[in-house]
Amino acid sequence: MEICHLKRKLEEGVLTIAIDRPAQLNALNKDVLAELEQVIDEAEKDASVRAIILTGEGKAFVAGADISTMVGMDEAQALDFANFGQKVFGKIENLSKIVIAAINGFALGGGCELAMACDIRYASEKAKLGQPEVNLGVIPGFAGTQRLPRLVGPGKALELLVTGNVIDANQALQIGLVDKVLPPEGLMEEATNLAKTIATKCPGAVSLNKKALKSGLPNFNEKEEASLFAECFKSGNAKKGMEAFLNKTQADWS
Repeated sequence: MEICHLKRKLEEGVLTIAIDRPAQLNALNKDVLAELEQVIDEAEKDASVRAIILTGEGKAFVAGADISTMVGMDEAQALDFANFGQKVFGKIENLSKIVIAAINGFALGGGCELAMACDIRYASEKAKLGQPEVNLGVIPGFAGTQRLPRLVGPGKALELLVTGNVIDANQALQIGLVDKVLPPEGLMEEATNLAKTIATKCPGAVSLNKKALKSGLPNFNEKEEASLFAECFKSGNAKKGMEAFLNKTQADWS
């Protein structure tokens, strides 16, 4: 499949993916979702990719799903669209590598859902976030009703869902929807610095940290953590890292 709606750059182990439909505020349709799935699948298999940044071109991260393609959908088509979006976002969430959302502008509806599927969310001071689907007579379809309460709590999540209110980046930070707010000109630099830091760490340990954390949400799962901890020793990563520490050298994770 030709990649038409995404820009990609790989540098120092960091893959930056920018959704590139600025005239449509990067709205998501099936073509964009299919391209995103392909790029994510490729990144999962590419050992040179150590961390990923997901952002948008222009003034939007992703302003939502493409309403012009949704307006004529029947029930079966809507179900197919929701299932496909959930599949792609699930791949992002369960990727073995860390995905950082650099929210440069509007992250509404499907855009907010996409940001929530990422592991870490940095936002520009100009960012606006929300799930305004109720204003269109629908609900989120890409697992927004599931991820939002896990980030901000059920009460605040339901308030946002049933009012359709759009909040600014600082409000999003206060409720835990984003992890850091930055001046627009510093957003990509800060996200890139974080990704580059992650890229220097042991890939196996990064992946297992993510897996262990997710295994304990929402229910405490210390047994899985112990099992994954032991896996680090089976793989040899623990020996490599600890010997480097004791010898005061830098471990080579290649």
